[in-house]
Amino acid sequence: MSGLGNFVKRLRDIMRNDAGINGDAQRIEQIVWLLFLKVYDTKEDDWEFNDDNYISIIPEECRWRNWVIDDGKGTAMTGDELLDFINNKLFPALKGIEVSKITPINKAIVKTTFEDTNNYMKDGVLLRQVVNVIDGLDLTSYEESHAFGDIYESILKELQSAGSAGEFYTPRAVTDFMAKMIQPKIGERMADFACGTGGFLISWLKALEGQKNH
Repeated sequence: MSGLGNFVKRLRDIMRNDAGINGDAQRIEQIVWLLFLKVYDTKEDDWEFNDDNYISIIPEECRWRNWVIDDGKGTAMTGDELLDFINNKLFPALKGIEVSKITPINKAIVKTTFEDTNNYMKDGVLLRQVVNVIDGLDLTSYEESHAFGDIYESILKELQSAGSAGEFYTPRAVTDFMAKMIQPKIGERMADFACGTGGFLISWLKALEGQKNH
């Protein structure tokens, strides 16, 4: 995605003006839960297409598609209305989702994600701007969906000054080099047991791509 760096910069610049965001760790947590809901909504489109009986574990009014979309006509939630919805409806609903041992992992992950997640932003107008930027990602596009790991890695780079809140990741140049040295073959199995951004998996798949027509 050509606008990868600009995407992260736009979010950072908007959040910098919000009194509720105090440092990198809070900013990253805010971005991550919004990105999660955007990605999850895209995946639900696939699940609904493949299963006529699919039912979302997220209450209907809390699904990304039903509260985020801005049609440009001034009807989208913003300001205090948006803050009230997120703090008093969205988060309680997602944290309160009931799961059991038989709940599919692709549904249980919603509750797991939001159990210890917070909304730090206090300015509903700025929050609307952040939401619009994230909703502008076209995850049905091959280029943008496959650049998603790069987005996450760019965010992690900015956490280098966040102390214990930071994370370690393997630079893409290293994972590409390792895949080149291993020379994977179609039909082989691989595992990345410390998978974070999926860098090793992506490099492995890139190495296999040239073999698919042989």
